[in-house]
Amino acid sequence: MGVRFAGLCAVVVCGLAACGGGAGPRDALPASDAAAADDAPAADDAPAADGPAQSEAAPAADGPAPSDAPPAADAPTPADAAPAADAHAGDAALCTAGVLPGTCLDVSECYGTRHPTAGLCPGPAAIQCCTPRYAVDCDPNAVPEPNAGLVEEAGGGSCLPGMIPVGAFCIDRFEAALVEVHPDLSTTPWSPYFNPGATRVRAVSLRGAVPQGYINETAAAAACAEAGKRMCTDAEWLRACQGPSGTTFPYGSTRQPGVCNDARSVHPAVELYGTSASWIYSHIDSPCLNQLVGGLARTGAHAGCVTAEGAFDMMGNVHEWTADPAGTFRGGFYVDTVINGPGCLYATTAHDTSHWDYSTGFRCCADP
Repeated sequence: MGVRFAGLCAVVVCGLAACGGGAGPRDALPASDAAAADDAPAADDAPAADGPAQSEAAPAADGPAPSDAPPAADAPTPADAAPAADAHAGDAALCTAGVLPGTCLDVSECYGTRHPTAGLCPGPAAIQCCTPRYAVDCDPNAVPEPNAGLVEEAGGGSCLPGMIPVGAFCIDRFEAALVEVHPDLSTTPWSPYFNPGATRVRAVSLRGAVPQGYINETAAAAACAEAGKRMCTDAEWLRACQGPSGTTFPYGSTRQPGVCNDARSVHPAVELYGTSASWIYSHIDSPCLNQLVGGLARTGAHAGCVTAEGAFDMMGNVHEWTADPAGTFRGGFYVDTVINGPGCLYATTAHDTSHWDYSTGFRCCADP
């Protein structure tokens, strides 16, 4: 599929930003290079740069700020040194733009979530310092479609496909993925590693899918509405996660390490950029973050992470937006389900509904 990037925003703090116009596939505006205010962000409070959308659509109103904290002090992390070079850039020269390590690349290969800076590299003017540099082999300009060919299962009871009944309402069995809706109403898979911006997308609940991250509550609500569903209220989300017995965790009252995808030892930004320097938390929009091994899991892959009524992954994997107009996402994600409350009681309220980053996802509810 062809790739188009929506115009990007320079984030000021906690999702407050102003956007410019749309940009083409080779000229998207750069992500902000502003470092976080503190040496390491507190839980869910550090600002980040904007990331790309994937289609020819108007930009989202605001971009991401981090929704998560860095790994615990005793967690193993890579050495705090820049990698030799981008894994996909061969023998390209290294460079530094401000505090950001980079690789000397042609500007045609440095767009989306990365930013070229002129005058720092040898060779023609088109060879510029592309920042930030990656420490792992991932092409941020690729657009994987891991959910192609997956279809929704029949709904339970009188619920829509992909949903199950919980008390008086229905909820998606799985964390949501997206499909793009075209003018003729046909659909194609949307890559779960890219923010949809204002692209017309529909939420789908699929077994074995990579769930959508990189999404704000506004876009999530629109995707649910496109599917004939709606965002879950906080009360509905808690009821579904805790089950009829009101347990703290989807599977019971006592935490069981490893049952859910909720405790990755190395923060993905530390692994991707090869350092724990504070600037990495201003660059958590990269599509590569959710493609690292041992990170985001496919829906239902953790078979024991299921509620009494059959909803999977309500703890860990991706944060899940609710209908709270002030902005709340619940359940934690694949690095942490502790800092903002245990299991089902985990709730992040530090950001408004325009916020997004690699860790923010959702699922939908509906009336039977």
